[in-house]
Amino acid sequence: MDLQNFDIDVFLREYWQKKPLLIRNAFRDWQNPLEPDELAGLACAEEMESRLICQTDAGWAMEQGPLAEERLVSLGKSHWTLLVQAVDHHVPAVADLIAPFRFIPNWRIDDVMVSLAADQGGVGPHFDQYDVFLIQGLGRRHWQIGPHCDADTPLLPHADLKLLSDFQATDEWVLEPGDMLYVPPGFAHNGVAVGSDCMTYSVGFRAPSRADLLGHYVDDVLDGIADDELYRDPDLMPQANAGEISPEALGRLQQMMLDTLSDPAHFARWFGIFNSTSKYPDMDWRPEELITHEELRAAISAQLPLARNPASRLAFIAGGNDALMLFADGVCFDCVGETAALARDLCATDSLCLDVALAGSAAAIDLLTQLCNQGCIAFDSED
Repeated sequence: MDLQNFDIDVFLREYWQKKPLLIRNAFRDWQNPLEPDELAGLACAEEMESRLICQTDAGWAMEQGPLAEERLVSLGKSHWTLLVQAVDHHVPAVADLIAPFRFIPNWRIDDVMVSLAADQGGVGPHFDQYDVFLIQGLGRRHWQIGPHCDADTPLLPHADLKLLSDFQATDEWVLEPGDMLYVPPGFAHNGVAVGSDCMTYSVGFRAPSRADLLGHYVDDVLDGIADDELYRDPDLMPQANAGEISPEALGRLQQMMLDTLSDPAHFARWFGIFNSTSKYPDMDWRPEELITHEELRAAISAQLPLARNPASRLAFIAGGNDALMLFADGVCFDCVGETAALARDLCATDSLCLDVALAGSAAAIDLLTQLCNQGCIAFDSED
């Protein structure tokens, strides 16, 4: 599925994380990849993260999934929205929606959330802390865009929803199937279904917060610090007032901390593992029967296509001397030479046919076997 009416260079220069953008007829030959009933079925599944948001005379209400089929059947004809996270992990046709956005690095991709709304259904005026492309899949939705918000923007009191207390629209449009709206982090927006069976696909991008990075990285660093790494001051001199913490002591203490946190190689390996860890670690994507080296060589020789699990997060960090670190769902693989080239190929595309020469490489076979048995990649034996 290709984008049209969309200039990547202009978008990145003038809109990405700067201001919203409406793209009419954004996809060639748009076809809705998921039916409303299919999404409702996913919302009932235990392994899916889903929500139901209803607007009543008493205000806004949210129910967490999994949702009972009877509950969905009982919904009225207006003022409700069903939202299901990470649908791309389970529906290949929805996962295909990510491909046109590969001009943004893969490590920034979060998932595709899909919403189904009845007439006048929505989630209320709000703002998010991430970039999102809102693709109208079925039906029509009236979108309003407001000003940029921050942590001081007033919100309505609500236990589950962060709704703006004063939303003033600056732009508004009605999106038809195949239209797309980009909303940068922090911009207020409000979408309301116009008619029934309104489906929107939200391709979301994540950005780690300073607090998350620092908190998780410090935890990792602490695990490797020996108990005897104590403050030292062998050049201590008498001072006029024993109660003072001197500038020299403060500088030495701060440098202790900075030295501990400023190892680029340690940070790179840690971040690759941290960023590639599965969003839903309880999901087990491993095959029922582990693949053997012999079976893998046979699959390569037969030129079976190799596909990446849409739920897996693969990325690499290049090093020197044709080496790199490959990260796959929170596991780091050190690669060099032909395995480094293989890792680059695996990260560059969702599916590929491997060079038959790799069947004779013990290192490549070992890497591919581990990735297959981890559930990150799999051969398609049906093609």
